[in-house]
Amino acid sequence: MTARTRTRGRLIAVEGIDGSGKSTFVRALGARLRRKGWRVALRREPADRTLGALAQAASREDAWVGGVYFTLDRWIARSSLEKDLRSHDVVLSDRSFYSTLAYQGSALAPARQRRLARLQRIATVRPDRVILLDLPPSDAMRRVRGRARGHEPLERAAILRRVAGAYRRLATAPGWIVLDAHEPTTVSVRDVVGPLERWLGPVPRRQRT
Repeated sequence: MTARTRTRGRLIAVEGIDGSGKSTFVRALGARLRRKGWRVALRREPADRTLGALAQAASREDAWVGGVYFTLDRWIARSSLEKDLRSHDVVLSDRSFYSTLAYQGSALAPARQRRLARLQRIATVRPDRVILLDLPPSDAMRRVRGRARGHEPLERAAILRRVAGAYRRLATAPGWIVLDAHEPTTVSVRDVVGPLERWLGPVPRRQRT
């Protein structure tokens, strides 16, 4: 599909365990794509802070309940996401439903994992591309400990080891780009912009100056 016939923007999700630098990367990549002429929207999950806090807290005791809270947040935010996709060429999301599959899904039995995955595809829009910032859990914990706001409920070494393994398994699917989260953000953005531009195609004519 060419840029002229595309009916909606492309959804690119940025994933990774806590401490991998997703938020900084999303802002930097968005700025770089805008400079090149793309109309870019930035989003993050969870969209609702209250639901996000409930999901985090619940996940410590019951991964299924935590996953359902995150899925509800996604369902509520879907209309806003679809609006962004209609009005922008690229939507960059700091996390997507793959976070729920990695964090909550990896703590569930296979049958419940599959059920949770089906719920995600009903609740929201599937990303067109996923960028994984891959970071060893031990390094992630060092970064998390240095943050002023302290630990979130799921920022524990054993949890991050499990989740990192889940992300690496997910990243074997088509459409994933894996980057070394040790690299400076400027380097990671530089490395990924070329492949993304080839995939996106030419900048729509309406955006050229």
